[in-house]
Amino acid sequence: MSKLLVTGGAGFIGSNFVHYVVANTDHDVVVLDKLTYAGDRETLAGLPEDRVQLVVGDIANSEVVDALVADADAVVHYAAESHNDNSLHDPAPFVHTNLIGTFTLLEAARRSGTRFHHISTDEVYGDLELDDPAKFTPETPYNPSSPYSSTKAGSDLLVRAWVRSFGLEATISNCSNNYGPRQHVEKFIPRQITNVLDGVRPRLYGAGENVRDWIHADDHSSAVLRILERGRTGETYLIGADGEKNNLEVVQAILRLMGQEPDAFDHVKDRAGHDLRYAIDASKLREELEWEPAFTDFESGLADTIDWYRANEPWWRKQKAEAEAKYAQAGH
Repeated sequence: MSKLLVTGGAGFIGSNFVHYVVANTDHDVVVLDKLTYAGDRETLAGLPEDRVQLVVGDIANSEVVDALVADADAVVHYAAESHNDNSLHDPAPFVHTNLIGTFTLLEAARRSGTRFHHISTDEVYGDLELDDPAKFTPETPYNPSSPYSSTKAGSDLLVRAWVRSFGLEATISNCSNNYGPRQHVEKFIPRQITNVLDGVRPRLYGAGENVRDWIHADDHSSAVLRILERGRTGETYLIGADGEKNNLEVVQAILRLMGQEPDAFDHVKDRAGHDLRYAIDASKLREELEWEPAFTDFESGLADTIDWYRANEPWWRKQKAEAEAKYAQAGH
C-alpha cells in the first residue's frame, strides 16, 4: 500500500489514525470527510501537505467516492454518525451515512478492486449484565439497541455480504469506547474534562454503573493498521485493551486528576435504552496478528488526555456552547 483513503478522517478516531499513519508509515493519505459538526479541518493541522490531502464530500455521493476509491490502494472507512443521544433525536442521518454511505463505498471498492477495511463498534452486540463475566467475541450474535448501533450493525452485514457475494477484499474491526485527543466535547470523557475546566460540575447519567471498555485512540489506530496490513479477508477482529471502568469510576478519576473532590458531580436522568456493559475479548487480534496496546494504564492515558484539553482550549471552545445547548434542550 502507498495511498490510503480514510473516510471520516477529520473526526476524532479517524484523525488520530491519520496522525498515526503519518508518524509510523510512509503511506500517503487522502481524507474524505463531510465536515459535519463532528469533523474539523483543525484535527489535521500540522500534518505534511505533501502526504495528506483533505477532500470535503459525502460518502453517499458516488460521484465523489468512485474516483477517490479507484485511486487508492486501500479504503479505511471510519465515517459514521456515532452519537447515541443524537440517534434517538433524529435517526435519519444515521441511516444515510452508516448504511447508504457504506453501500456507496462498497460498490466503489467492488468496481475498482480496492482493499477495504470497515471500522465498527462493540455496540452492535448489545450489552452484557453488570455481573456477567462474559465478553464480546467475533461470534457474539448482534443485538443492537439504538438507531446508532443498529445502523452500524447493518453496515457490518453489508461488508460481510460484499465479501461473500462479490469477493471483495475486506475486513471488519469492532472496537470498544475510545478516548484521547481531538474528541468532540459532546462525548462522555471530554465533556466531563471541559466542564471541570469551565468550573462546571460534571454530570453523570443515572447511578453511573454502566461499564465501558476504554481504549486510547492511538491503540485503536495501531490495531487498525495491523489488520489492514496482515488481517485475513472476510475476518472480523475485535479491538480492546482490557480497560473496563464504570462511568462513576471514570468521572471520579477525572475529578481526582484535576484536583477536585471525587463527589463533585451531579446525577442526571438516565438515557433511554442505556446499555449496561460492554467488554471486548481481543484475543484473536492479539494472538493471530500479534498486536498489543501501548496504553495499558487507563489513568495515565486519561491524564495525557486531560493535558491535551488544557493545552488546546481554542480547538474545543467553539464546540462547547453548542453541545451544552443540545444537552440542556434534552434535559441533561
